[in-house]
Parts: sequence; structure tokens; C-alpha cells
Amino acid sequence: MWFFTKEIHLRKLIHTFAALIEVLMKLNFCSLSSGSSGNCYYLGNEFNGILIDAGISAGAIRKFLKNMGISMQTIMGVLVTHNHSDHIRGLEVLTRKNNLPVFTTNKIWESIISRKNNISGVTVREIALQQKFHLAGFDIVAFPVSHDAPETTGFHISAGELNITIATDLGHICQTAAPYMKAANLLVIESNYDEQMLVNGKYPPFLKARIQSDHGHLGNHQTSAFLADIVSENLRYICLAHLSNKNNSPDLALQTLQQTFSERGISTNGQLRISVLNRHKPSEVIRLVR
Repeated sequence: MWFFTKEIHLRKLIHTFAALIEVLMKLNFCSLSSGSSGNCYYLGNEFNGILIDAGISAGAIRKFLKNMGISMQTIMGVLVTHNHSDHIRGLEVLTRKNNLPVFTTNKIWESIISRKNNISGVTVREIALQQKFHLAGFDIVAFPVSHDAPETTGFHISAGELNITIATDLGHICQTAAPYMKAANLLVIESNYDEQMLVNGKYPPFLKARIQSDHGHLGNHQTSAFLADIVSENLRYICLAHLSNKNNSPDLALQTLQQTFSERGISTNGQLRISVLNRHKPSEVIRLVR
């Protein structure tokens, strides 16, 4: 009797351990919002997670996470890409009320303080460009990108064999940023504007020039050409991000990419999932298995 009781307990322990390993082997990615009105991304599992940017209100972030069954207590920190308001709008309230550390470079944090003089009660963990740090079970590297802020970064996030790269504000893809993007299994990349819509639109000339500059944003054709250059069996998910409300549409961004792939003779054969991230509501959760 003692032997059978012990065997039952052992089986339960093995089952529990196997279930835990299964959970740890899975990662969920979701965009809570992506665009000039606000940017925020979630990456994690049932135990730990991180946010990348907090450009929507703290209340909206908490609400969206709750609706997905994600507790704020599992969020271990917020990575910040740069100081523009559509990336930090909810940062102070979110991090102060939930006691969350902010991970960003000294230059970015100083530029945030200079724009938001009343920011207080925020714990900042300064990071260095292209130097790996660890958070919530992830290995993370911030890499520089070209944008019209004092400093802007993308993030390359690794968990075992999985690599996720996020780069959403950049006027061109420099030699420093490209390798991190090429290494991704899931790539979140800006496709901000349709070139013809921008040229023929109502924006003043100086703003059109700023958007099209090497320190502005990526257009649909720029993004599509780069993706056609790097597509491989390694790349499993592409998320087109940070679309302009007035100079782009999800259909145009997707059509441009599909046309570029077709012209290059690239067939995804159902192995590559492509999505366009929504400006105002969370995207579908992408479930990654290590």
C-alpha cells in the first residue's frame, strides 16, 4: 500500500513538473496598441512578462492585460525605446502605481525628464546600447536605430532558441540594426506610410520631408524591400507596426509587402504569418513555442 501511494504521488509530481515545463516553453506576444496615437507591446508567459513602451494610458494597459487574463503582478518591467509621447504617455502612472522598473538608456531617460519635468517616483534601471541584460527570463539587447529623438532604440529579446525583435520608429535600417532584425523569429517592424498617400496628402512640406528622411519613418516600400531581402525559414512571424492614420492603411501595407514578395518570387507556403497591428486595440495573441 505504501508503495502504491508513493507511486501515485510521484506520478502527480511528474505531471505537475511536465505541465510547468510546457508553460515555460511557451511565450505570448501581443500588441496592445501600435501607431502615432500610442504604442505598447506585451511579451511573456503565465509567470513573467515585460512591456515594451507605455504610450497609451495606464488604465488602458491594465484593462487590455486583464481582458487577456494577464495579471499586472507578472509584469517585471517596461522597456522604453525613446522619449516621444506616443511611447511614454502612460509610463509614469503605470510604473509608479505598479512599482515597475523602467529599462532604458541614460540618454533616453534624461530626454524624458527634460520633456516631463513633473515625472517622479519612477525606478529606472539604466542599460547600455548593445550590451545584454537579463529580465524576466529574457536576454535583452537594446540597439540603436535612426529616428529624430535624442536617442532611439529597438530591442532584441531572446528566450532560449526564440528571438523577437521590435523596431518601430526608424527612418532607415542601418548596418547596426539590420543583424538584430535578420535574427528574429518574430519581427515587429514599422511600415508607417504609403509613399503616394504621403506625397499627395495634406501634410505641410516640412512634415513630409521629416517623415521621409533617414531620421523619420519607414515607408511601405522600404519595409517590404528589406523584408524580401531577409526572409528565410528562420522568420516565422512578421508584424507590420506603427501605421500612419492619415498616410497609410492596413490593406495598403499588406498589399505592398505581398506584391514585393511576388515580384521577388518569394512564396511563404503558409510557413510565414504576416499581420498588421491595430492602432487602437490589441492584436491577436501570437503564441511562440521554444
